[in-house]
Amino acid sequence: MSRLRCAVVGVGYLGRFHAQKYKQIEDAELIGVCDASPERAQVVADELGVPMFKDYKELVGRVDAVTVASTTRTHYEIAKFFLENGVHVNVEKPMTVTIEEAQELVSLSKSKNLKLQVGHVERFNPALQAAQEKLATPLFIECHRLAAFKPRGVDVDVVLDLMIHDIDVIMSLVKSPVKSVSAVGTPVLTKVVDIANARIEFESGTVANITASRVSQSATRKFRVFQQQQYLSIDFGAGEVSLTTKTGEWKDDQVPLEFEQWSLEKGDALLAETKAFLNAVRTGGNVVVTGDDGLNAMRVATQVQKEIYARLEKIGSAASAGTKGTNA
Repeated sequence: MSRLRCAVVGVGYLGRFHAQKYKQIEDAELIGVCDASPERAQVVADELGVPMFKDYKELVGRVDAVTVASTTRTHYEIAKFFLENGVHVNVEKPMTVTIEEAQELVSLSKSKNLKLQVGHVERFNPALQAAQEKLATPLFIECHRLAAFKPRGVDVDVVLDLMIHDIDVIMSLVKSPVKSVSAVGTPVLTKVVDIANARIEFESGTVANITASRVSQSATRKFRVFQQQQYLSIDFGAGEVSLTTKTGEWKDDQVPLEFEQWSLEKGDALLAETKAFLNAVRTGGNVVVTGDDGLNAMRVATQVQKEIYARLEKIGSAASAGTKGTNA
């Protein structure tokens, strides 16, 4: 069986890990890495013993599949180039900055019969995979994704940087059209929104409450699901799942509840994501997180952004009017 020829474009913090995963897969050959910074690319190339490419366009004809892990604003241009040239693409989340760009990539991949996977790595988290079989009909979902501030990733706001992870997971569980979105947020350390909260209501009646922050003192990745007679809690970071189930009717002071809790060995979600992508390329099967999935998550994230920035604009206008009134 011939090995699939692969490359990574963008080998910053996350891209370096992507390159490492390709090196671990027996039926994949990492033929090189590329980055806007040749110095950074050379460091990763030397570490993994592969060539460094200064221009990603040089990879055409040398690769079957690529992972695009460059800055978000370059995803569209780079992914489009490879799809146009017959190369399968695994693109980091968010897949693009705009809905229009995402739609074009999805359409292009389908017309070329190429695999387009979006890097929503949480879908490969063992904690979520173990819990999914317990989730029948979620009624209320609450999640918190909090992180300390890091300069990388600030080319987009916290909605596209962090919240979109949970939006994608929620969309994969609920499988119902979105009815309404309300959201608040504010910039803190950057010029765009750094902390946000969104309430998403689905046609099915399910409600999701999502909080995302990249200006917190400690990291938290918790996901809670409430459904008829059950409450499920997932700690993505710790790999722990707990389930509370009502087993009968209340009688006096007796509590008819059953408690289950299990810890999972921390799997390598990024390696699982990479293997799934290459398996789809090799077999012609479906990728786990499709371009359409990425596009749907983008649509909801964009609604959240519109709500937040509309509120901020109103607050700014009101503050400006108040200042004028004071000075009058």
